[in-house]
Amino acid sequence: MKAPKPAKIKKRVFRSWLTSAVSISLVLLMLGALLIILANAERLSDYVREQIGFTLVLNEELKEADIQRLEKALESTDYVKSTRFIDKETAARELTEDLGEDFTEFLGFNPLFASMDVKLFAHYTNSDSLLIIEKEFLNHPQVKEVYYQKDLLAVINDNVRKISLFLLVVCALTGFIFISLINNTIRISIYSERFTINTMQLVGATRSFVRKPFLRRGLSLGILGGLVANVLLFGAIFSFRKELGGIIDPADFEVLGPVFLLVIFLGMAISHVSTWLAVNKFLKLKFDELFY
Repeated sequence: MKAPKPAKIKKRVFRSWLTSAVSISLVLLMLGALLIILANAERLSDYVREQIGFTLVLNEELKEADIQRLEKALESTDYVKSTRFIDKETAARELTEDLGEDFTEFLGFNPLFASMDVKLFAHYTNSDSLLIIEKEFLNHPQVKEVYYQKDLLAVINDNVRKISLFLLVVCALTGFIFISLINNTIRISIYSERFTINTMQLVGATRSFVRKPFLRRGLSLGILGGLVANVLLFGAIFSFRKELGGIIDPADFEVLGPVFLLVIFLGMAISHVSTWLAVNKFLKLKFDELFY
């Protein structure tokens, strides 16, 4: 037995709005990921800069007290993020692992010096600051030589500026595409109810009365899509928290909180505006124009 036409229409409308909800959720998911990348762009550039630091080659026959004094002096400064002391034996072992053979057996002695790896905070990794910091390191009596990759740091600083500008342009274009996708999704869903809109007008319903249920449904879709997108985003960040360590922290709600709220707000705003425009379009059409 065939289902009555009203039931078929209700099923078709439900499928249309369900498809819209899924589509909006996926688009908001991508938009949320984009916002998280933007929110963490500076943190990402800082993370890259802080991976490159100084290697302080130390003088021979330093006492443990001298090394500890140097570590405390370095860590008390504003620009040093972390220090790591490497004795001669550790340096030889690490180099042997990199080379794949024991070079000390060939040479008959260990030619390496004890050293200290120093990582700086990102704000102090520009060229001018590095020259000043290098001189300050050399002022310590325990330090024999200072080494750092000047060319690599210059390239990183230059590329960070270029990537930041490129990211802003890409985000603007992608954001426009995402908004257009949500707008088209809602237009298509309302298109399936264009005859219902026309019928309501024929029986004397005002435009505001016709718009009200569609706007309410549009807001509901925006909220639902935003919530689903946020759950998926948080799940992805939590699942890859180890890989994203140092860049995005699932417990950092000072960054993620505003992004999640913005995703819901954008879902509501875009859905509301798109629904308003789509319904108004069909309100202005005559019955004959609904078939085209």
